[in-house]
Amino acid sequence: MRRKKQALSATACAAVLKRGTAGVLAVLGDGGYPYAVPPSCAYDKSAQKLYFHCARTGHKLDIIARHSQVSFCAVDKDQVMPQQYTTCFRSVVVFGRARVLQDVGQKRAALELLAARYAPDDEPGRRQDSVAPPNSAEYNVIDKRERSQSGLALF
Repeated sequence: MRRKKQALSATACAAVLKRGTAGVLAVLGDGGYPYAVPPSCAYDKSAQKLYFHCARTGHKLDIIARHSQVSFCAVDKDQVMPQQYTTCFRSVVVFGRARVLQDVGQKRAALELLAARYAPDDEPGRRQDSVAPPNSAEYNVIDKRERSQSGLALF
């Protein structure tokens, strides 16, 4: 990270990952080109893992099967500063290896995290009845956090 004074603490990084509503997962795509997509995700602070919802098959899973190294950038907030021709933002970039969950219990737990993330006012019992069965989708996990960064702090 070039601007060390803008580095976020581990606690601040976890807060951005928990709070952020937008992010981009990047993988090594075909022909050496990057492939980046904005998946639905949830962060489990206690496990320090990110969980991504995805279809059972597809380009992203094919790529991850070949190259498990990924990065994810979560954007917490950004504000355009027209007078300065710039933006002020806070983001976290994490690096790790993605893997597809196979265990039904782990899939159910990941699904609960995602449901709580996107429908926080739902009752957990209702989520059990309304969500798809745990084998209807795969959940990618990023296993480690290596680095974080931020732009100008607005907070």
